[in-house]
Amino acid sequence: MAWVKVPAEHYAPFLAALPKDARVQTMKMFGGVAAKVNGNVFAGLFGLSTMIWLPDSERAAALALKGAAPFDPMGDGRARSDKVMLPERFMKQPAELRRWVARAFKAACALPEKSAKPKPRAKSTKPATRAKPATKRRKATTR
Repeated sequence: MAWVKVPAEHYAPFLAALPKDARVQTMKMFGGVAAKVNGNVFAGLFGLSTMIWLPDSERAAALALKGAAPFDPMGDGRARSDKVMLPERFMKQPAELRRWVARAFKAACALPEKSAKPKPRAKSTKPATRAKPATKRRKATTR
């Protein structure tokens, strides 16, 4: 599967489907947008549909949906076993999209909180200073 840019018209339904909960954070991911709670990604736009994370006990129900598939971001058969691509039609079915995103959110809330990765140190804005040359001089020898 070739990479497909997320259509601009998919952002509004995806964002509207996210739970109205102060813990939900969004971030750019895979050329789209992803949502996380307590540091755990639970949903995101990818290609022409929405990817959700579900625990083992709930994943089979999502995969049973006509048009659903394991999340395979590279398209090379190495699917992420814990994520599911919802059917594309859900992007035009807000109630179904909201229902499945809510299931993913509820499941992700039960996960332990991930600690934030340390941010790389910001580069200094000060101009670089040159190291001073050594001032130690040798005595001149006379022979």
